[in-house]
Amino acid sequence: MTDPAAPQPYVRYVALGDSQTEGLGDGDETVGLRGWADRLAEQLAAHSPELTYANLAVRGRLAGQVRAEQLDAALALRPDLATVVAGVNDVLRPRCDVDAVAGHLEAMFAALTAQGARVATLTFPDPAGLTPLARPLSPRVAALNDRIRTAAHRHGVVVAETHRHPVVADPRLWSPDRLHASPLGHLRIAAAVAHALALPGSDATWTHPLEPAERPSAVRVLAAEVRWTADFLGPWLRRRLTGHSSGDGHTAKRPQLTPVRREQPPAAG
Repeated sequence: MTDPAAPQPYVRYVALGDSQTEGLGDGDETVGLRGWADRLAEQLAAHSPELTYANLAVRGRLAGQVRAEQLDAALALRPDLATVVAGVNDVLRPRCDVDAVAGHLEAMFAALTAQGARVATLTFPDPAGLTPLARPLSPRVAALNDRIRTAAHRHGVVVAETHRHPVVADPRLWSPDRLHASPLGHLRIAAAVAHALALPGSDATWTHPLEPAERPSAVRVLAAEVRWTADFLGPWLRRRLTGHSSGDGHTAKRPQLTPVRREQPPAAG
């Protein structure tokens, strides 16, 4: 007999966001991107075989673009679960109005919850923990996290507090560009959101540190910083100066609700 007090399974999950939700860093353009939202959908489908899932996220999008380009499409799909994660691309820009970014996020929280969806989001890690060059961005990220928490509280949105756990700064959870999660990082994000939503089988193990790794020498650290600057920071700055985005020419990978099939994942490390 079904327990009437038990939470009802989700049947329509829609993910909104930018490159992290699209899945960059977990797979590639040849084998396909997976990402934390796909992983979360698979966990949902394990308990709700009738689940359908859409992922509207597109890399490079600012919070205002996510709202303008994805919110109406998400509402038309009438999700009973939605995730909204955006804002990192905004704080990376030379000029960032944190209040405006939070306003776009809150507008999406309000519209989706008003339609009856359960909404989840997350806070962002301190970028200084990933690279010392990003230390000037730390106050912006902290301010955005505070506003996310406040807006989420107003609208009953679930928040996965990734910001508060030291493990999120472990380099093994990040791709070489230090902007996108690695497969293991995407796995941890999915686990964090599942735990915040109190999904069956979820727990706090995603907050646990990884096994200790060999500490790199100062020479290797310096070489890694030089390589990162040349391979990732330089091209990112060129895109900003020329007005281009990593998302130019890209569209949502999964614009319609479709059944979830568990695919063979890339190695999580």
